[in-house]
Amino acid sequence: MKYVGIDIGGTNLKAGLVDEQGNLLASKKIKIAQIDNQESLAWAMASMTQELAEAVGVPVNEIASVGVGVPGTVEIHSGSILYTCNLPLRNVPLRRLFHRYLPQPLYIENDANCAAVGEYFAGAGHGSKRFVAVTLGTGVGGGVIHNGKIYHGANGMAGEVGHMSIVYGGHPCPCGRKGCWEQYASATALKRMTAEAVERNPGSILCDVVAENGGKVSGQSAFIAARRGDSVGKAVCDMYVKYLSTGIVNLINIFQPDTLAIAGGVSNEEDESLLFPVRRQVEKESIPCSPDKMTRIVKAELGDRAGIIGAALLGKKKR
Repeated sequence: MKYVGIDIGGTNLKAGLVDEQGNLLASKKIKIAQIDNQESLAWAMASMTQELAEAVGVPVNEIASVGVGVPGTVEIHSGSILYTCNLPLRNVPLRRLFHRYLPQPLYIENDANCAAVGEYFAGAGHGSKRFVAVTLGTGVGGGVIHNGKIYHGANGMAGEVGHMSIVYGGHPCPCGRKGCWEQYASATALKRMTAEAVERNPGSILCDVVAENGGKVSGQSAFIAARRGDSVGKAVCDMYVKYLSTGIVNLINIFQPDTLAIAGGVSNEEDESLLFPVRRQVEKESIPCSPDKMTRIVKAELGDRAGIIGAALLGKKKR
């Protein structure tokens, strides 16, 4: 059987067709700006499904199901989008609209949960029973898988790991609270910390790195400076690792997963700069257990394909 996964992003609507093993056979994307209402969203999803089937030479009726990852709150039983923060999607009966065009079962999930499903079945979490995925991007997203099933909680909103508070009374968060993990461990937070260090330390190697990038601070700036022997860049990296590890320790102490995978652009840093220091910090601070039962902390493997593959595999999981 073949499955289609669709990832609704802030910039693009991305879709892919996968096989039973989660291999991505074909993909397509369009600008989200081309979609101006609920109806056009459903039509675009149906059209992309048909185009993907044509691309691999299978009849559309051989597509077993379609899954959708949404950057917001969803109602999985009715197949509806309840709310998205950065897109004007409120109370969208997506499944009902989609079925005006195609009869395939349509499953809907939070996009971070879809990424976790993708990594669980076809990436870094393969072979685990209990798995947590953490995505470091504009914010911090997460998904929790227990015995092959997404942990939704009582209201479907479990897994908002970026909004646990790690600094009492800390930086304000758009969610309305202060000190949320994503204010310290996201790529956005890393850029803020780097920019503050540049302001405080004119003439540092970190300033040179930023100048070489046209004056633009990136999530890589501090790591590049640290590799050049800059104490200012290293201090930023050390602080970032400390905050990132604090949240990971909390997740491990609560869920005790077999595997925890870190995804997102920041995770692409060299292991010596990020993954290994995080592992050392977590080992020091998490609740002690026997070495053979410690959580494996790894990098995610699927990159930006995780959301599409995970969305597609929602249907296989249901079957």
